Amino acid sequence: MGKLDGRVAVITGAGRGIGAAVAETMAAEGACVVVNDLGVSLTGDSASAGPAQEVVEKILKAGGKAVANTANVTSFDETRELIQTAVREFGRLDVLVNVAGIIRDGLVWKLTEEQWDSVIAVHLKGTFNTTRHASEWWRDNRGGQYRIINFVSGSGLYGSPVQPNYAAAKMGIVGLTFSCANSLGQYGVTANCVAPVAFTRMTESLQGKSTLMNYSPDNPRISTANVVPPVIYLASERSAWLNGRIVQCGNGRIGLFANPVITREVVTDGVWEMDTAFAEMESAFQEAILYPNPFARPKS
Repeated sequence: MGKLDGRVAVITGAGRGIGAAVAETMAAEGACVVVNDLGVSLTGDSASAGPAQEVVEKILKAGGKAVANTANVTSFDETRELIQTAVREFGRLDVLVNVAGIIRDGLVWKLTEEQWDSVIAVHLKGTFNTTRHASEWWRDNRGGQYRIINFVSGSGLYGSPVQPNYAAAKMGIVGLTFSCANSLGQYGVTANCVAPVAFTRMTESLQGKSTLMNYSPDNPRISTANVVPPVIYLASERSAWLNGRIVQCGNGRIGLFANPVITREVVTDGVWEMDTAFAEMESAFQEAILYPNPFARPKS
């Protein structure tokens, strides 16, 4: 018995890297999988049906069930057809995993409008597009154990200095996920984020450069396989209790991020006097600030 027997999943960006690992494992655990990938380069160029089809062939050879799909996630109409493909081929949709993404890095004062728009379109609009059509089907087919699993990134959670577009898109996905968690529960849907740590095409440029961890294809801790188990759990019916959260996985660890909360607060009975507000904020907030992000630590 597989952990996902009888479930149907759509996975975007499933032709390579983490998406492919998720698709192959879901199929091995008994799910029917729609492998979506446009087959583009890291920057979104040169589309090809090859990557999605190659993953499907591996799944079929291993005895699983899968179909390939090359919908462009930035297209509202193509993503509608993507969701309909799952229903048409396998009779239903239980799990949506949004992995698809591109990168076009640059410091914020150098970033072009096109670099910004293209990354936002694939990550943020793409996640909205698939979610929009999946949630409509779930609204009309209540009573299931439905799952949205959106991939985010430490680039947004910690603020990568050379990826303002990518960081903004990923944090936008966090907000979208929280909104879906609050609005779709009545239809049997949970929505969560996964923040992976793995050696992929997107992190290959960090090889030998990162002081935070060993980004190398020879480091088993950051294998894509280390990202997969929490994703499979979130896709399963056992995860119904977990909703509106961010799970970090990779580097041999599985972690749960705290959702935003107020950690310190100052209060007035009336309208703040400016000097008082300044003094109270400095007194109450400065000592409370921690620096889990090395990029945010003030320079001495």
